[in-house]
Amino acid sequence: MNKHHYVAIMAGGIGSRFWPKSRTSYPKQFLDILNTGKSLIRWTYERYAAFIPVENIFIVTSEEYVSICAEQLPELPLENILAEPSRKNTAPCVAYISYKLLQKDPEAALIVAPSDHMILDQDAFRAITSKALDFVTQIKSLVTLGIKPTHPNTGYGYIQHEPLAAGDGIYKVKTFTEKPNLELAKTFLASGDFLWNAGIFVWQVKNVMKAFEQYQPEMYELFDNEKAHFNTATEKDAINRIYPLCTNVSIDFAIMEKADNVFVIPSSFGWSDLGTWNSAYDNLDKDYLGNAVTSDNVIVIDATKCMISANHDKLVLVQGIDDCIIIDTKDVLMICKKEKEQAIKEYVAEVKRNKGDKYL
Repeated sequence: MNKHHYVAIMAGGIGSRFWPKSRTSYPKQFLDILNTGKSLIRWTYERYAAFIPVENIFIVTSEEYVSICAEQLPELPLENILAEPSRKNTAPCVAYISYKLLQKDPEAALIVAPSDHMILDQDAFRAITSKALDFVTQIKSLVTLGIKPTHPNTGYGYIQHEPLAAGDGIYKVKTFTEKPNLELAKTFLASGDFLWNAGIFVWQVKNVMKAFEQYQPEMYELFDNEKAHFNTATEKDAINRIYPLCTNVSIDFAIMEKADNVFVIPSSFGWSDLGTWNSAYDNLDKDYLGNAVTSDNVIVIDATKCMISANHDKLVLVQGIDDCIIIDTKDVLMICKKEKEQAIKEYVAEVKRNKGDKYL
């Protein structure tokens, strides 16, 4: 293992599209969404621990989730769980870990990854990620992993790349596009030079901080003014001063869409971002009627193509329902059409308006 290789696993989200299973107090990255016996963050940690030194694995999460991270990842040094005082999207998160590592190891090469993705082909993933790490140590660049699309998905962002490779299977990025409509997604798929944006990034920290200095000078200055406190007992106080002044912005919009040294590696390693109940449905085993069930205490009669998640200690009987998401928890039962899954965030907002925070 290379001592200059690091990974930052982002684990501060609330996973509202997996409501009512995912709650603000215990969001989806800490849940066993696919009924595998391990939480999503546990799978993610083990994926990187196979080729990144444990002491070089960091979790960036909200203050309220530090204890959950420590409980689920007992091998990880507690000081490697970084607490954000507020949710400001991914750019401040990346700036935090990058600036911290820059003070510790100026030659650090960093992987930034979400905590809630599923990757089936671990060997292919490791090979592609290692290729990215090698590339960024040789070329002053910011690399992202792009997934070769299998269908015109409207739930993902897309990356267009140049036709000629800049290296072994590595291409210069031309454009980033936010979630397209169906017709545009079909056009992207047919063109052959668009990839799904997996949200997994690789760079040397010194180069991403140069990008912050150029494209996000105000945020860069906030961190630079406090650099003497990083990796000291006063780091937490410094972060508490920095975060209220940071812009709420994604790393994609803040840096990746603006920089001129962004490259992408077209990848196939059995990836899913597990962002919605439909993505969970796609990755679960189905019965002969196409139902995906994550409890052994569910009886299905004349129902087809449903996503059903229920508590193991409660009997749930489903009859005559087709193409629905059925999620039963201790205090909430949600039944909605699969085609309406993108509206679950709106349903959560409706619950908040009518019932307050009790069920969130």
